[in-house]
Amino acid sequence: MKFDDFCELISKIENIPLPAEPSQLKMSPPFREALQERQKHMIKDAKRAGVMALFYPNNEQTYLVLILRKTYKGVHSAQVGFPGGKLEESDESIEAAAVRETFEEIGVPEDYIQVLRKLTQVYIPPSNFFVQPFIGISRTTPYFIKQEDEVEDILEVTLLDFINDMNVVDKTVSTSYKKDVVVPAFNLNGHIVWGATAMMLSEIKDLLKQVM
Repeated sequence: MKFDDFCELISKIENIPLPAEPSQLKMSPPFREALQERQKHMIKDAKRAGVMALFYPNNEQTYLVLILRKTYKGVHSAQVGFPGGKLEESDESIEAAAVRETFEEIGVPEDYIQVLRKLTQVYIPPSNFFVQPFIGISRTTPYFIKQEDEVEDILEVTLLDFINDMNVVDKTVSTSYKKDVVVPAFNLNGHIVWGATAMMLSEIKDLLKQVM
């Protein structure tokens, strides 16, 4: 889809109800409820993070940017996610944190990012974070610069690939909770995207389909 057409359509999302948790749960790992129950005593102390689902033009077509995280000793090692990160004391808001981290992780200047809407918050049991996603657009094609110590690769996904139902799959993965479990996932640019990121993508996809 041409980016100009996308911008005209996406302007309508501000005034329609969010698909919210029912949409997210379609892509929830089967063990999520049990894992959340197991550490419910920790939720009150959960940290906060903001992430950005950033759409932008590339050769007039519409793209969404994701990142592949570095391999490290942590629960989100080598996983695909949105640019974003934890709320810092210097941040004025969780939205400001998402915008700042998008600049730090992939080099998109903060004044390029127009935040369109806050989405439904997701709790991530393995890391004990509440993650607040936002939809944003950059009307200028970004020149991406990855944060070398955190980002392994930048994934540029076409809008048409993202909304294609054929790219929703079931995949066997090994997790911090259980090995070799089948989870719902997106297959995007040859990468399997599952867990909280897939849950957030599901809400974005269902929201976009209401106006497309």
